[in-house]
Amino acid sequence: MKRMMGVINLVNERDDLEELTYSRCVASVPFGARYRLIDFALSSMVNSGIENVAVFTQHKYRSLMDHLGSGKEWDLDRKRGGLFILPAVLHGDTGLARGDLFQFYSHRDYFYRGRQDYVVISRSHIVCNIDYNAVLNYHLEKGADVTVVYKKSDNDECASFRRMAVKEDGKVTLIEDHSGRLRTDNVSMEMYVMSKELLLDMVESCLAQGYDHLVRDGIMKNVGKLGVYGYLHEGHTGIVNTIQSYYKHSMQLLNPKIWRELFFQKNLIYTKVKDEPPARYAENAHARNSLIANGCIIEGRVENSILFRGVKIRKGAYVKNSIILQNCEIEENVIIENAILDKDVFISRGRVLTGDKKAPFIASKTKVI
Repeated sequence: MKRMMGVINLVNERDDLEELTYSRCVASVPFGARYRLIDFALSSMVNSGIENVAVFTQHKYRSLMDHLGSGKEWDLDRKRGGLFILPAVLHGDTGLARGDLFQFYSHRDYFYRGRQDYVVISRSHIVCNIDYNAVLNYHLEKGADVTVVYKKSDNDECASFRRMAVKEDGKVTLIEDHSGRLRTDNVSMEMYVMSKELLLDMVESCLAQGYDHLVRDGIMKNVGKLGVYGYLHEGHTGIVNTIQSYYKHSMQLLNPKIWRELFFQKNLIYTKVKDEPPARYAENAHARNSLIANGCIIEGRVENSILFRGVKIRKGAYVKNSIILQNCEIEENVIIENAILDKDVFISRGRVLTGDKKAPFIASKTKVI
């Protein structure tokens, strides 16, 4: 879409993913057997025709840069526009990275050079497949200053999010922070559409007053002055910013209805491609209701689990209700239930690891148990 530029904002992104983010940012956390969380936001932008996308990073972004590369997989390796990875600019006095408005101001050349009139700003931890063309059309139809995408929550207590009060005509009258007490099932998906002119004006006026958070200082404090409208997204949405929400929304992928809705629409989710052979199942292997990526070797039993590329399950091992990330090796006669194993974990033979569905067992990267 020639009218809109995309921003994936990783500055001040909430992160309670414990061991999964010891060495990576939330955006590059693996999800769904072969993807990373950022793939959903990036693919939705590309599918909506957005050809100019900036990723504002903050910290621990080495694996993210490795994953995104030149943006080729998302058709963003272009001569004009394309993918821009913009590192955090440290504050001169303190040496610390400040809020997102300060980062937008530091990289304001990116906005000035873009020919588009509108900006969509998204976080990276929202799992959904959304058409931003529909959001922009709604924004223009309502004559809104800011349009916030939201969903109806089904008592999702696993994640942290902002709640919103939305009138029947779509006007937003109140946005509460994560700790607020607003009684409503309208949950912000942290996606905002506004004109580039308004964004740059907000950046300068907030910074002049000593504020530097886009949502808290630019939008929430000015809900009464700006025309803020809510766009209801009715498709599947997962807000993944805690271990419990990561486990819950990963396991929901085993529901064929949700899997089809996310990955088998006309708009696909793209990711970095790796060439590996198909999964290999030994003679006595047993796999049931599981997502198993290419490169896996299955000799034992796998039930209701998600296995990423290159996982090896040896004879007599039993994996149930678990998420096993890339290149883990589960030796003979191991039992694993309700667990999340990060990349390159090795479980020696005969071990028993069990967690609870509300508090899964977690093993950090390269751990040997």
